[in-house]
Amino acid sequence: MWIDGHTARMPENTWFAVRMVVVDDQDRPWGPEDLASGELEYEERITLWRASDADTAIALAEAEAAQYVEHVGGETLAFAQSYSLGDEPGHGVEVFSLIRRSTLAPEDYIDHHFDSGTEHQSREQL
Repeated sequence: MWIDGHTARMPENTWFAVRMVVVDDQDRPWGPEDLASGELEYEERITLWRASDADTAIALAEAEAAQYVEHVGGETLAFAQSYSLGDEPGHGVEVFSLIRRSTLAPEDYIDHHFDSGTEHQSREQL
């Protein structure tokens, strides 16, 4: 946790967000329904955990993800990122942050990482 320019000791039972990725190569009733041969679908999931440290939060998220894929299919990738929430979860509280360096221009960055056109997402029509 970062407070006033210093790393602070985490209190017991801090809230953590853990980001993991699930991959699937099979059509499912809830989607995907039209995967081409050799095409994979990746789902990024962020779950919230109350834990004493990031490693414990990741272990909890990994256990939940194993149950998730057992129920819906796919497999979890060996990848997890954690983020310690500075506050209790609530309205407007930041639950995840990732800073990435890039030479891409802003619009190209969004297109490359978040809006490639292959995402299953809802968005308000502007």
